[in-house]
Amino acid sequence: MKLRLRLFEFEDLPWFPAIIRAGMMDYLRFMISRLGTYRPVAPLLAEGLRRTAQTHLLELGAGAGGGTETVLAALRAQAVSTATITLTDLYPQPAAWADVARRTHGAIQGLPTPIDALNVPADQPGFRVIFSAFHHFAPPQAEALLRDAVAGGVGVGVFEGAAKSWLEIGLALTVLPVAQLLATPFFRPFRLSNLVFTYLLPIIPLATIWDGTVSILRMYPPEQLLALAHRADPTGRYYWRAGQLRHWWGPRVTYLVGWPAA
Repeated sequence: MKLRLRLFEFEDLPWFPAIIRAGMMDYLRFMISRLGTYRPVAPLLAEGLRRTAQTHLLELGAGAGGGTETVLAALRAQAVSTATITLTDLYPQPAAWADVARRTHGAIQGLPTPIDALNVPADQPGFRVIFSAFHHFAPPQAEALLRDAVAGGVGVGVFEGAAKSWLEIGLALTVLPVAQLLATPFFRPFRLSNLVFTYLLPIIPLATIWDGTVSILRMYPPEQLLALAHRADPTGRYYWRAGQLRHWWGPRVTYLVGWPAA
């Protein structure tokens, strides 16, 4: 599917209630972690860390930190035993991040101050990664995010846990909402608001269905990711690679990685 529609997502809207956004992020974190969605990217990330002499990932647009624990474990299995991760977002999720930090014994930490992914402060080092969020940026902003990494001379990786297909849209409309209804009581940290706005007033599942479908329609396929990268790096200072990786049980991850060619 080459079509990219510029539709809105509820979680992007400044006025959208934080309590509903947090519930949606809790669901995404639970599902991405349980399914191990981003485990296939570990060898690629390990190579990027080696190429840039890094052991630290700076995650942009981290949401509730979905899947980050799986990535950390997979990196350590790839001989990056000292890997650490800092979670950042324009809308920080300190409660969710504290829970992740506790479970990983501090290897994953959250930054409580808002961080703009298009203008990352110079005092925040690390190989920059963004999971399940790059599609939120229109082409000028997506290009600016990559250009900011190039200007800082740091490695960057963009990962989307889907392959932009009608099958995955069908899953977003059918199977995943059922999973959300079944799994909500098991989300951690526990929030009473998740139960209220899932079962009594089903705002969280309805907003999640919309955002999940729109996310796939807004995704950049690999060739568009490469085009953005080359516009962000017109002098060819970076090595860029884009494509898709398949999980052992079927789903694919769309990716773009880049690091200084030297």
